[in-house]
Amino acid sequence: MARPRKYNISLTDDEVKQLKSIMHKKQTSKTVRNRCQIILDLDDAHGKVLTHEQSAKTNCVCMATIMNTVKLYSEKGIQGIITLNRNINSDNARRKLDGRAEARIIEIACSPTPAGHSRWTLRLLEEQAKVVLDVSVSKDTIGRAKKNRLRPHMNNYWCIPSKNDADFVACMEDVLDVYELPYAPMYPVVCMDEKPYQLLDDVREPLSARPGSNLKTDSEYRRNGTCSIFAFVEPLGGRHHVSVHERCTAIDWAVEIKYLSDVMFPDAKKIILVMDNLNTHKAASLYKAFPPAEVRRIIKRLEIHYMPKHGSWLDMAEIELNVMTRQCLSRRIASIEKLKCELSAREAERNCNTAKIQWHFQTGDAREKLISLFLE
Repeated sequence: MARPRKYNISLTDDEVKQLKSIMHKKQTSKTVRNRCQIILDLDDAHGKVLTHEQSAKTNCVCMATIMNTVKLYSEKGIQGIITLNRNINSDNARRKLDGRAEARIIEIACSPTPAGHSRWTLRLLEEQAKVVLDVSVSKDTIGRAKKNRLRPHMNNYWCIPSKNDADFVACMEDVLDVYELPYAPMYPVVCMDEKPYQLLDDVREPLSARPGSNLKTDSEYRRNGTCSIFAFVEPLGGRHHVSVHERCTAIDWAVEIKYLSDVMFPDAKKIILVMDNLNTHKAASLYKAFPPAEVRRIIKRLEIHYMPKHGSWLDMAEIELNVMTRQCLSRRIASIEKLKCELSAREAERNCNTAKIQWHFQTGDAREKLISLFLE
């Protein structure tokens, strides 16, 4: 029996870089990636050289694959190993989904899911395709057919009404007009919002990070109740205030409004307040906390503008709360005292930096981009 021809592989530095670059590309197939690794394993010009048997074991391929790859490289070079020449009559090369079958798969993916499933997956579509199509289609084929067309695993939540919502338009344009006002220290524009926060404590102490090892936090935790975070932000003045209450009641809101009026802006002639239309965000809430004369004094200093329903994206205070959540609150905080300490430090930092908000979305932009709201 004739012994197989032996090929010696000696790569240049440029060829090594080219092979590694091909291997690291996301679109490179597993076959091509294995071929590149085999050639690198057998290269006798750079470092340790593996035998054919060692390379086959490392790459989980048979000896025939090793020999064929080496022969292919010796005869055609790198271009030969990265080119896949498939038989046009093979099952892999034959198109399994024609236009009609692909349209049927898309129709299934856009239909309601079967009972017991919250969303379509590739495997679920594969099972359903066996029922409605004449041929068996793999989940990989379905994935390629629906690539960049359907994403059944994703769900988008909308916050803009569909069409012809006059109430939304009226409130939106009123708020946008307020945002276009120039900065005036005696007439500050202030946005206000609140959010619930759950207090969580570690059951076991986390393991600190160190070189080569990330911070490790145990998945088990202890619930210590909830609280409410109130936030005020003056976008043009760069002034911020954050407070914590055990609850979010009408009285809690009234206390914060009095703080806004008497502590944050005691010398302002009129405070222009922008907030959502929560049931506690009413003048009536002030009467539950303070005497009528005090309430009238506070109300006369306020000019209130309400956000439209489904218009949370217009509230700069809510945007500030989202940033705060990512930068400060995305961890476990066990007590209200600790939470107040952390938020106080963040408030001091934001006020020291005079962190302002530049709002660019104006009424003209709304009329152009949200044209369906204005059409009859």
